[in-house]
Amino acid sequence: MAELSGPKRGRARARLVAAATAAALLVTGVAAGSASAADPAPSAAADAQAPATGGNTFGTQAAAADAPVNALYGINSAGDMYGYAPNGSGGLDSRELVGYGWGTSKHMTQTDHDADGSADGIWVVESSGILHHLFWGEDPVTVGTGWGIYNKVLSTGNLAGAGADDLLARDGSGTLWLYLGYGNGTLTGRSKVGTGWGIYNQITGKGDLTGDGKADIVARDGGGTLWLYKGTGSRTAPFSARTKIGTGWNMFNNLVSVGDIDLDGTTDLIARDTAGALYLYKGTGSATSPFKPRVKIGSSGWNTYRLMF
Repeated sequence: MAELSGPKRGRARARLVAAATAAALLVTGVAAGSASAADPAPSAAADAQAPATGGNTFGTQAAAADAPVNALYGINSAGDMYGYAPNGSGGLDSRELVGYGWGTSKHMTQTDHDADGSADGIWVVESSGILHHLFWGEDPVTVGTGWGIYNKVLSTGNLAGAGADDLLARDGSGTLWLYLGYGNGTLTGRSKVGTGWGIYNQITGKGDLTGDGKADIVARDGGGTLWLYKGTGSRTAPFSARTKIGTGWNMFNNLVSVGDIDLDGTTDLIARDTAGALYLYKGTGSATSPFKPRVKIGSSGWNTYRLMF
C-alpha cells in the first residue's frame, strides 16, 4: 500500500472500508430479474427521446479532494455480479458474488451522490432502453426510457461542480450528451457537449487525473491511440481539447476506471488484454504523463465479464 500522510491515509482507509461494505450490501438488494423492463415505471426524470433544457441551479466547481475509492464490478454472461474491493496493496481482493439478475443490462456505471469519495449506487441501462437507478442494498427504480439510442453510457464523476456525479451518453451519430445528477439518482435533461466521439471504442474515467481537482476522461481511438480530455468544471463545455498520451492501446479489449486502486490519492486506470489478463496503470497526477508503467494485477480469466464498471 502506498504510504500517505496521516489525514490522507485515514480517508483512503475509510473509503476502502466503504467499498467493501458496498459490495456486501448490494447482494441484499438485487433479486433475479429485478432490473427488467417489467419493473414499475414512475415518471421519467430524463427521457433521451425528448430532452429538456438544463437549468442554472448548478454552482461552481467543488473543492479538490482525494480520488474516489470504489470496488471494481463485473457482470458475466449469466447476469451474475461480482465485486473486487481494493486490497490495500495496489491490487484487488478475491471476488465476491454481490448480485444477480443482470442478464439484460447493456450499460452499468457507479455513481457518488454525496461527494464522499465512494459510490452510493449504480445507473443501469437495459437492452430495452430503460434507465434504472439502484442505491446499494435497495431495489432498482426506473429513471427514464428511450436510452437505447446510446452506445456508451458512463458516469465519470462530478463534471459540472454541483457536488453529485453526472452521466455521459454517446449516441449512434457520435454526439456526446451530458446529464447532470441531482444527487438522488435522478437527472436533468441532456445537454449536447460534443460531436465526433464515434471515433472512440473506449471511453472511461472516474475522478481527477491531472491534479487540478476536476474530473477527467481518457478515450481510445480505432488506431490504438489514447487521448486525455481534461475536465473544465463547466456544464456547457466539460472538457478541454484532447491531448495524446499513448499509443499501442489496442492490445486491450476493455479500459475502465473506478477511482484509486492503490490508495495513493490519485485516480488509476484498469486495462484488460485480449487474453483475459488485468493490468493497473497507476495515476501520476500529471497532465502530460498521467499513468505509470502497467502492473499486472490479474493473470487470466477476466474475459468472463461482458461488463466491467
